Order: sequence, then structure tokens, then C-alpha cells
Amino acid sequence: MDNVCHTLAGAVLAEAGLRRRTPLAVPTLLIGANLPDIDALAYLRDPLFALTVRRGWTHGVLAVAVLPVLLAGAMLAWERLARRNGDRPRADPGALLLLAAIAVLSHPLLDLLNTYGVRLLMPFSGRWFYGDTLFIVDPWLWLLFGAGAAIAWRRRRRGLPQAVAERPARLALGVAAGYIVAMGVAGLVGRRLVRDAGLAAGITAVSREMVSPVPANPFRRSVVLAQPDGYRLGVLNWLGSPRVSFESRAIPSGLGSPDVAAAAAAATGAAFLGWSRFPVAVVRREGQGEVVRFYDLRYAGPEGESWAAIELRER
Repeated sequence: MDNVCHTLAGAVLAEAGLRRRTPLAVPTLLIGANLPDIDALAYLRDPLFALTVRRGWTHGVLAVAVLPVLLAGAMLAWERLARRNGDRPRADPGALLLLAAIAVLSHPLLDLLNTYGVRLLMPFSGRWFYGDTLFIVDPWLWLLFGAGAAIAWRRRRRGLPQAVAERPARLALGVAAGYIVAMGVAGLVGRRLVRDAGLAAGITAVSREMVSPVPANPFRRSVVLAQPDGYRLGVLNWLGSPRVSFESRAIPSGLGSPDVAAAAAAATGAAFLGWSRFPVAVVRREGQGEVVRFYDLRYAGPEGESWAAIELRER
């Protein structure tokens, strides 16, 4: 998910009662909810390198074990420096570590819900896991987390009883959990509907499928079916008729030609394909050579327009 969502998740957890566990609880939750995205620094080198690094080491099982310790230690060190001569209550190291662990763990769990995926087993395995449950920017989660945290904060500032003040944040977390479960179940049911509709349309030999959420509309999903030599795109519309429809033409993967094989074997091509889930290669003549363009159908339309693309020049 995006960092607005992660930040609001940390805020609503704080207002649901975790802020009372120890001093420094709120900054620990807010920082911890975003901390695994420290790998975004890879963009300072170049976008392709970032694709190979993102949601790996800092999102895997080792990071989930190590980052909370580092965060709790940093917060305690900051407290020593900032409050050396103060008389405020000291943070509880055990409680701080627990909150850091909850916040850090919330990050890969939320990231797992979208089509980008997470390498949860890093550094022991580079396998990607995909939830295909929520779009990477989900305004409904923003609304739930943001409203729950804001109303609870306002009630607390008004001096309402603790249980009354925290109720909106806890309710928001419960509704958000229900929404995520409902979207997950809808995705599983949708995959079955898509398979059946594909067979009815004569689309056979499907090896993989993606039934992907779209921005802001929980009743519509985009569809990618992988076949031996290409893909079929479609749409699942829970409120429409027909419920499942497919593009009339298949999109060839283009991965079988010798020119593409050479580009795929190059370091840049191999890095992109290692990240890609539904890769397509298109070769075009340019000057005295050829350009091989790779893109990923997760983030592309029928004509191949996509931010997730690279070009390699073959001579």
C-alpha cells in the first residue's frame, strides 16, 4: 500500500489504545508503520534497480525480526538525548519493542494485499507473494483509518472516557478488517468465475490468472489470463452484464524470439523479468538495430502503455 495508508494505519492503532502502552508510543507506531519502505532509497540509484530491491530485504522475515529492535533502540536513544534533564515518565523498553514489532509487521501485511507483491521470505527466498485483494492506493482504507483516528483523537482531546474516546478507532480497524476479508473472498470467487467464463469463451490452456482490484471501485476488477504464448485481458464487473468479458484479441508474450532471448539474458532484462509477473516483449526496428521493450501487464493497457517498462537496444 502507499505511505499515506501505512501512516494512517499507525495512527489508528495508536488511537485504538496502543498510545497508552508507553511514552513514545505514537512516534514509534507512525515510524514503524513506514520503516520497511526505507528501501525506496534505491530510487536514488535508478528506477530499474529500485524494482529489483523494493519489497525484498526490508519487507521479509529477517527485517520483521530486526527492524523493531533497531527502531525501539533508536527511540530509547533519542529519549536519552532529548529528555536527559526532564522529569517526564520514561519509555518502557519492552512495550516499545512490542509496539515497534506491531507497526513494522503491519507494513508487509498491508503490502501483501495488492498486485505488486512482497518477497516475504527474504533473504532466504526471493519468491514473490501476491494478495490481489486491494489496489495499491485504496481511498476506502484512507477513509476508515483516517476517520477512525481523527474522531478518536478529537474525543480524547475533549476529555471523554477512555473507552468512549477509543471506540471509533477500534471500530475503524474492525470495519477495515471486514472490508479486506470481503475483498479477498470476492477475489477468490472472481477467479473461479473468470476461469469458467474463459472456458465458455474458448480460452484454454490457462496457466495463471490475475483478478486485480482497480482504483476506488470494489465492484470491478481487471483480468489477465496467461496462456502458453500470450495473454488475454478482461474485466470482471460484479454489477454488470455480462459479469465477465474479454478482449477480442490475445496479446502475444513475444518472449520466444532470439532477439528477445538475448535481451532477456542481459543483466537489465533479467532484472526486469525477475520482478515482472506477466511480461510482454515487443521488438521494433530503430536505425541500424532493434529495440526490445519489456513491460508488465499488471500495469499496462491493451496497447502496452505502462510505467513498468524498459527498453534495450540490440545491434
